[in-house]
Amino acid sequence: MVCFHRALRAGSLALITSLTAIAFTAQAQQKFPTKPIRLVVPFSPGGSTDALARLVAQKMSENWGQAVVIENRTGAAGTIGTSIVAKATPDGHTLLVSSSAFAISAALHPNLPYDPLKDFVGVTRIGFSKSILVVTPTIGVKTLKDFIEYGRARPGKIFFSSAGAGSSTHLNGEKFRLAAGIKAVHVAFKGSADAMLEVVAGRVHYVVTGLLVTLPHIQDGRLVPLAVVMPTRSPLVPDVPTVAETIPGYKRDGSHVMLAPAGTPGPVREKISAEVRRIFELPDVQERMKNFDYLLAATTPAEMDKVLRSDIETFSEVIRAAGLRPK
Repeated sequence: MVCFHRALRAGSLALITSLTAIAFTAQAQQKFPTKPIRLVVPFSPGGSTDALARLVAQKMSENWGQAVVIENRTGAAGTIGTSIVAKATPDGHTLLVSSSAFAISAALHPNLPYDPLKDFVGVTRIGFSKSILVVTPTIGVKTLKDFIEYGRARPGKIFFSSAGAGSSTHLNGEKFRLAAGIKAVHVAFKGSADAMLEVVAGRVHYVVTGLLVTLPHIQDGRLVPLAVVMPTRSPLVPDVPTVAETIPGYKRDGSHVMLAPAGTPGPVREKISAEVRRIFELPDVQERMKNFDYLLAATTPAEMDKVLRSDIETFSEVIRAAGLRPK
């Protein structure tokens, strides 16, 4: 009988503790935010990641009545700013806004100062840069199928450029050549503009880079657009097919993301995620993004967790297959 009463008291205590935790979490969600929010961007001001963070910050601050501050913490390919968020208090008031560099670093560097999957939880995907595969007109191809045949016939004699080793342009170029079965040589440059101009000049055969920066060169015939690296065709170049139309199953990997320190309550992350989705549906935001090389694609926190794992796995496979890191 004594044991029964002890078990009953233990069960009651567990139930009370559980209900208290639920009530506390609900209260935290209801009150959130209770102070200014920091959006840490691990890159310099003026870039696409910074611009997206500032767009979200402005609308979020207007709606919630709390300051939303952008903190640019650059260095070590984004790992310095990322490390700061990994160690922050997990209450939703410090968030990371990063690019595909987060997943690439996770796949490329085994000894990061943080664990990409254990130290972070998803809040929302923000979206994708609209990328395009362009070639130099000097080789005379007009379609992606023709270029793949052209490349396969010239193993080791095809060159592609990037904004630097380990950059998204590098890995996207590698991913394409692997999927297409082309033995191409990577040539790294200091930035995306240099990488693209080398293709314009005909010294490099192809590059996978941002759509908007290539448009003037496409329009004047100095670059030939073969395929967009997106889920659907772009209204900016409606006649250009997606890569998947020629290589079935080819997907766009890597995206801008919003992450929180591990331990951030699920209801808080849900509230932030819902706010970002609300912002992306605003008419002025939709209008602003029409002629921008970007596709907004917000998700729930659970979906973001899956996206993050998938992106890291995909980049890891590309890195291994391309021989960029020991197997």
